[in-house]
Amino acid sequence: MEIPHESGATTTPMATKRRKKKASSKEGEFSHALHTCAKSGDLSAALALFDSAVTGGGGGAPLRLTAHHFNSLLHLCSAAAESLGGDEPSRRSAVDAGFRVFDRMVAAGVAPTEATITSVARIAAQKPHGGDIAFELVETMGEKYGVAPRLRTYGPALFAYCRGLQAEKAYAVEAHMASMGISPEEPEIAALLEVSTKLGLEEKVYHYLHRLRSTVKCVEKSTAEILERWFSSSKRAREVRSDGRDVGKVKDAVLINGGGWHGLACVDIGLEETQKFAESVASLAMERETKSNFRNFQEWLEAHNEYEAIIDGANVGLYQQNFADGGFSLSQLDAVVRELQTGSKRKWPLIVLHNKRVLSLIENPSNRQLIETWRAEGALYTTPSGSNDDWYWLYAAIKLKCLVVTNDEMRDHIFELLGRSLFPTWKERHQVKYTFTKGNPILIMPPPYSLFIQESETGSWHVPIDDNCSDERLRSWLCITRPRASEGHEEADVISGSFQLLTSANDEMSNVSSKNLNGERGVSNSSGPSDETAFELSGKDKTVSSKRKHMA
Repeated sequence: MEIPHESGATTTPMATKRRKKKASSKEGEFSHALHTCAKSGDLSAALALFDSAVTGGGGGAPLRLTAHHFNSLLHLCSAAAESLGGDEPSRRSAVDAGFRVFDRMVAAGVAPTEATITSVARIAAQKPHGGDIAFELVETMGEKYGVAPRLRTYGPALFAYCRGLQAEKAYAVEAHMASMGISPEEPEIAALLEVSTKLGLEEKVYHYLHRLRSTVKCVEKSTAEILERWFSSSKRAREVRSDGRDVGKVKDAVLINGGGWHGLACVDIGLEETQKFAESVASLAMERETKSNFRNFQEWLEAHNEYEAIIDGANVGLYQQNFADGGFSLSQLDAVVRELQTGSKRKWPLIVLHNKRVLSLIENPSNRQLIETWRAEGALYTTPSGSNDDWYWLYAAIKLKCLVVTNDEMRDHIFELLGRSLFPTWKERHQVKYTFTKGNPILIMPPPYSLFIQESETGSWHVPIDDNCSDERLRSWLCITRPRASEGHEEADVISGSFQLLTSANDEMSNVSSKNLNGERGVSNSSGPSDETAFELSGKDKTVSSKRKHMA
C-alpha cells in the first residue's frame, strides 16, 4: 500500500518506518553525546552539538529538542558563567550562549521548568545589573510558564543583590519568597546578614541574627566570620544602648525562649509536649507493630516507671564488632549497665533487647546467669518476635522523660516519621552517646546547655559552629561580649568586646584559649559560659588585655 506524501509523491509504510528509525537514531546519538558533554563540563562541544541539531547540520532535518536537552545545555552555560569570573570574554560568551539557548527553547514551544528558570537566573545574575533580570524571571515564571519557584530559584537574584550591596532589593526578594511560602536557609540568611552589616543596618542585622537563630542550630565558619566582623568593626554593634532598648528586646526574646538568663540556656520540650510526643510515637508504632504487643509494653511500662535511663541493647552490644570474630558483646552491654549504676546510686537502667537476640545469648551458659540477673532485677525487656525494638526503647525514653543510651543517629525512616518540630530538641537533651577505651565505657552525657545561638540580656552572643565534630564536648563556640556605652570605650583605635572561639571541653568551657576566627590568640581564664570575659584588641599589634564581668 502506498501512502500519499505532502509533495504529491507516494511512500510506503516500510519507508516511513525507516525514516522514523533514522530520526530516532539521530536523537539517541545527540542525547548520548550531550550527556557526555554534561558529564565532562565541555560547554564548547555541547554548543556545537546544539547548533548542528537545530540547523540540521550534516544534511539531515533539524532535531526537535526536549526540555531535558535544553536544561542540560542551560546547566552547562550557568556552570561556566559562574566559574569563569576572572575570564571576562569567556564568561560573557557563556552568558550569551545561555540566553541564545533559552530563546530557542521558548521559540520552539518547549515549556520551561523550574530547573530551566533556575539555570537562566544563574546565567542572568552574571550580567551587569543581572539581579533585576534574575528576579523578574522568578516573579513572572508562574504567570508565563505555570511553574512555581523553589528556594534555589531565588538564590541568583538574592546573592547578586547582596554582592552589589543593594540591600532593599535583596529584602524584596526575601519578601517575595515569604509570599510563596518559602523560607531562607543559612546561605540566604548569611548573605542578607552580611549586606546588612556592610551597610551598618543595625536593626536588620539584629533581625537576621534571630532568623539565623530560629533556622539553624550551628552556623558555618563563614557565617561566624560575618558576625565577628560586625561586632569588631561597628561601634554601634559593640555597645549595648544606654537607653535600654537593646536590653528590652533581648529580655523579650529570652522570655520567649524559656525564661531568665543565668548562663547558657538548656531547652527541653515541656510536659504537655512530651505527653503528645509519646502518644505520637505510640500511634506510629502501633501502625507498624502488632498492636497487642505494643499495648502490652505500654501497660508494663506504666507499672515499671521509675527508670532513669534506657539502653538500646543491640546498639551497645554490636558496637565496633564488625571484625572477623566479632558478634554481640554482652560484656560491653554489662559494662555500660554498671557505669550507669555508678552514677545513679546502683539504680538499674532498662535494657531493651529483641527476644530473638536474648534466646541466642542464653544458649551460652556463661551468658545465662547475667541475663537472669537482669530479668530478676527488672532491668531487661525483651521485645517480641517480628518487632522493631527501636520503637520500644524510644517510646520508653520519651514516656519516662529519661535518658537513652545509644549511638544511633536516629536518621532512618522511623525517625523521619517523627518530624522536625519536637524530635531534634528531645534528642539533644536525652541521648547519651558512648565509646570504649581499653574495654571501659565512657558515657557522653547531653551538654548542660542547648546547641543553638543564644543571647544574654546584656547583649552577649554565644554561637555554636558547625565543625563536623561528633563529640559535642569538642564543639567550637564563638562567644561575643559587648560593653555598655557608659563604660567609656570611645577610643577610635580600640575594638571593645570579646571574640572568643571556645570549645565545650567540659561542662564549664574552662581553661581554654581565646582566639578570633582568623587564628589571633589571647589567653582566656573564663570559668564557664555564664561568665563574660571582655577583651580589648588595641592598635595594629592587637595586644590583648582582659577583664572579667560576671553576669547578674
